[in-house]
Amino acid sequence: MDESGCLGFDFNKSRTSKYFLITFLFCNNKRPLEKIVRKVFQAMSQKHRNSHSGTLHCHKEGLNIRLKIFNELCEKNDISIMIIKLDKRKVFTRFHNEKHMLYNYATNILLDRVITKKLIPIDVPIHLVASKRETHKLLNENFKNEIKNALLNKHKIDIKIDIKTPQQEKGLQIVDAASWALFQKYEHGDESYYNIFKGMIVEENTLFE
Repeated sequence: MDESGCLGFDFNKSRTSKYFLITFLFCNNKRPLEKIVRKVFQAMSQKHRNSHSGTLHCHKEGLNIRLKIFNELCEKNDISIMIIKLDKRKVFTRFHNEKHMLYNYATNILLDRVITKKLIPIDVPIHLVASKRETHKLLNENFKNEIKNALLNKHKIDIKIDIKTPQQEKGLQIVDAASWALFQKYEHGDESYYNIFKGMIVEENTLFE
């Protein structure tokens, strides 16, 4: 799980995004994702590889590396992607100063849809790895507890939630790339990268529509 865009609401600032996206990538085995990262690094020159500290960040990469990531991704089987996007201009004003509440709320909505629509097997243990966005330990623990409790109250599932960095969990680097490409589609109207792997996307939803 990763996200793109910001949760600021001052649209007079040039860097405030119109949209905020949360992206889920589902797989039965994380090794194919790790293999993509490895193959992308192998395609780089040694100098280029050394500048990355072992981590891909799609928004910083050039055209060739981005294409390599998405072309490798679309060759993998048993991978699906689902997103929920927030048109921030339609978000209830009570959330404007409660960014953590909004983030948790949107994540809960998306997970509930995933489980209700049975987009992934729910009769086996589920391991959700979220990309670390907060440095405060308490906020991370609150996120995990709120998400897990909400799911357990409504669904009988076995779920484990971890928060990790892309360095710790290489699969997050691929979710980052997918989320970035989807953000280009909605925020900038650029579908060029999205079109490469759109066959993997099982659902695109809007919150506060």
